[in-house]
Amino acid sequence: METQGKLNVEFPDLELLQRFDVPGPRYTSYPTADRFTKEFGAEDFKKVLNARGTGENTADLSLYVHIPFCANVCFFCGCNKEVTKDHCRSKEYLEVLSKECELVSAEIGGNKEVVQLHFGGGSPTFLNNEEIFQVMDIIRSHFALAPDAEISIEVDPRSTPVDKVEVLAKAGFNRMSIGVQDFDNRVQIAVNRVQPFEMTKAVLDAARANDGFKSINMDLIYGLPFQSRKTFEMTLDKVIELSPDRIALYHFAHLPEHFKPQRRINAEDLPSTPEKVGIMMDAIKRLSANGYHFIGMDHFAKVTDELAKAQENGTLQRNFQGYSTKPECDMVALGVSSISKVNGCYAANPRDLESYYAAIRSGNLATNRGYLLNDDDRLRAKVIMELMCQFKVVKADIEKKFDINFNEYFDFELNNLKHFEAEGLVRLEPDYIEVTPKGKLLVRAVAMNFDRYLREDERVRRYSRIV
Repeated sequence: METQGKLNVEFPDLELLQRFDVPGPRYTSYPTADRFTKEFGAEDFKKVLNARGTGENTADLSLYVHIPFCANVCFFCGCNKEVTKDHCRSKEYLEVLSKECELVSAEIGGNKEVVQLHFGGGSPTFLNNEEIFQVMDIIRSHFALAPDAEISIEVDPRSTPVDKVEVLAKAGFNRMSIGVQDFDNRVQIAVNRVQPFEMTKAVLDAARANDGFKSINMDLIYGLPFQSRKTFEMTLDKVIELSPDRIALYHFAHLPEHFKPQRRINAEDLPSTPEKVGIMMDAIKRLSANGYHFIGMDHFAKVTDELAKAQENGTLQRNFQGYSTKPECDMVALGVSSISKVNGCYAANPRDLESYYAAIRSGNLATNRGYLLNDDDRLRAKVIMELMCQFKVVKADIEKKFDINFNEYFDFELNNLKHFEAEGLVRLEPDYIEVTPKGKLLVRAVAMNFDRYLREDERVRRYSRIV
């Protein structure tokens, strides 16, 4: 029998949601990636990686590997990808990726045990079975995977027949995230991702038949063309039937000026704001009633899943892959467009393959922009992380870690939050700040109060809206 979840969120009325529904960062990093500068380059990142080799930095190590290729374009997608049916291109990519692993590994030195490894894209399952073993051999030849390492991969069921699921298990993957978005056929046609329910079920069933997969996530999107509360209710019926361990329910941000494929989506086909909000609220209620815990923003996990447990014990964090169970890891990211976070710096690779290939083949790291956090950045990053992951900031913890007086340092921010308190979205107590159940859907707006950079320019207009 399924352990029952608990509805740990309250729903503000539509008028209040719309007032606080502003464009804002998702805070997978702070400062956000649009703050990175070309003044931080490959030589700067080398120095940061070297600190692991000297023992100066002993944080756990996480790896991210970006596989950019997709056989077909999904019109909703805003990821960095290369759409191609030429599978010869992955051969060249893996050759360069191997060289990058060699370069990075040499800079890190001996401190290379990996506790977390994640493959994203694009579509990592664009790789054929032989290439899946090849890329894992590449990783293992340069890094040591911890015996209990989390090894996860994003899976497109359209390129993942049952035999490939078995290959993934044999290669060492023990977690997967299945892209679904919506099971309604009309919606699937509108976004160019036709994926029958039976196809998705076959992947999930095959993963469960392989004992190595300890957690299975399913990605959904609300706000797509032709979605309604009624059609999405049927999608939720099928999701609950499949019973994945985790669910990510992303808000579709229609930004055709930024993402070319989205120009194929007609704005008039998108659900209205009230309908879209209704879809989200219905999903939270249904999933909470069926054994899932609302983690925050757009993530749910069964109450027995390690993601829910991480939030309960205070070790939950956010990174460029969303919510994560591993606290305070250094994340080294490999491949085109990938972004590393190591010991207080962000280091980004080029977004185009040509620049990435040229840098690695010349014997250099590919870093072409990044950011070195100052003391104020580290402090604000911690406060924002606590709000996003725990919905609460304990002032004494921050004061002890950063040697500040919280109320004095954040006097401006605390005054701003009084407006949120008046609306019942936060509690401003002498010892802590807490996002209320009513405020959880607007936690990004709360966190934005601590973003110093948003006060200094109009860049907020570039972000997606919160709801």
